[in-house]
Amino acid sequence: MVDRNPYREDRGPSLVAPIVTAIAGFGLGLWAARRRPRPRTIANTGSPERAASRRAWATAEEIQGRFSDEASRGFMRRAIANARKAGIEERTGWPFGAVIVDRDGEIVGDGSNHVFANHDPTAHGEVQAIRAACAALKTINLEGCILYSSSEPCPMCLAAAYWSGIDGIVFGALADDAAAINGFGDAFLYSEIAAPPAARELPVVDLLRDEAVAVLREYQSQPGESP
Repeated sequence: MVDRNPYREDRGPSLVAPIVTAIAGFGLGLWAARRRPRPRTIANTGSPERAASRRAWATAEEIQGRFSDEASRGFMRRAIANARKAGIEERTGWPFGAVIVDRDGEIVGDGSNHVFANHDPTAHGEVQAIRAACAALKTINLEGCILYSSSEPCPMCLAAAYWSGIDGIVFGALADDAAAINGFGDAFLYSEIAAPPAARELPVVDLLRDEAVAVLREYQSQPGESP
């Protein structure tokens, strides 16, 4: 089988420490941001302002017990059907799909991978489902919802789930399954995220920081809430 992903590599225990370090650093940065005065508030959003708040996150047990086994299996089968649609039936992208389910057990967003059809490398099934749910509910805050994904989300989709504010994620196939069967390995990305910018394979260079910071300060000085 031809490896479709040039960055494919097996996951190993060595990735755990850098990932934990990256998450810890992210959390510390949010805490520091929270300590600074913020005259401008951000409403109705899964933004840094909300991410830094003391939210009472749902537990894995609460996510598993929110719906009956029959209902949960139905949601997952819908996500798997979306994966089949994307990769086999309609061939819009890779074989990954997802759904967003609200607290009442209603599917508010369907997503199937559309990276080929949309010429968009970010159009993963989970991202498509999040976009659909936000559009349907007219919000960027999906607190109270659960994401069901046919496969374990990649780093980008995991980050999108955090930004959306959903309560939890339920997935079918492991990332290791997708890597072993199809060559969809994402361990490289986890390593890159955990590494300091100067050590990453993708060059990252800063430019015109003062001018960019001026816009941030001007935005922060405005009264009222964002749209």
